[in-house]
Amino acid sequence: MEITDVRVFPVDEDKLKAFVSIVIDDCFVISDIKIISGQTGLFISMPSKKRKNGTFRDIAHPLNSETRRRIEERILARYEERLREMGTGAGGRDDDGPPEPEGRGPEGA
Repeated sequence: MEITDVRVFPVDEDKLKAFVSIVIDDCFVISDIKIISGQTGLFISMPSKKRKNGTFRDIAHPLNSETRRRIEERILARYEERLREMGTGAGGRDDDGPPEPEGRGPEGA
């Protein structure tokens, strides 16, 4: 598995730092990953859905800790790079938005 693209969309909130979309092997996208600032530093939160009982369940997630570590390292490295780009006046916003799966428009499902 290779992460072939990482797109970071910073937000100006207290704990939520950015939304992220990743592309795996140039053929599978995972959107709505969040970068969260916790007590011990930054971490990622995989996309989740609220259940009827009020709890949340991950929609997509790594099956082992090694894969989670690889995804998190790649995302956080791109986040730091994105912050540097914004600090140097290179923009601050991706106008094209996250990648969409083929055959689907921005409306989603």
